[in-house]
Amino acid sequence: MESCVFCKIVKGEIPCDKTYEDKDFLSFLTIEPVSDGHLLIIPKEHVAWMQDASDETLAGLFKVAKKLMRAIKKGFKADYVQLSVAGEEVPHFHVHLFSRYLNDGLFNFPHKKYKEGEASKIVKKITQAF
Repeated sequence: MESCVFCKIVKGEIPCDKTYEDKDFLSFLTIEPVSDGHLLIIPKEHVAWMQDASDETLAGLFKVAKKLMRAIKKGFKADYVQLSVAGEEVPHFHVHLFSRYLNDGLFNFPHKKYKEGEASKIVKKITQAF
């Protein structure tokens, strides 16, 4: 895709700080890290959303993620490495990996409680869409 910033990175038109590359995937440091070692992994082939990726792409990307998670954990002596799939800011399927430490206070998301009967309606919407 011509206007996709990640496709431009894959083509070498935009520089990046590479952490991993093979024929199908590229990983690089994000420009707005939330912790040390925060990186992105992308398929080199343009796929806008995770649900549109082939099973092979998903399996391959998560194998790369596992390798990089181990490196981040070891390199930064992290308690664990968080994987996040987000993507509205760049519509090219990608995952974020970043070092985490117990009680680091990152991402204290507000939690919603379902009202009486609401959960069953949500389950129905999901299961009927298979």
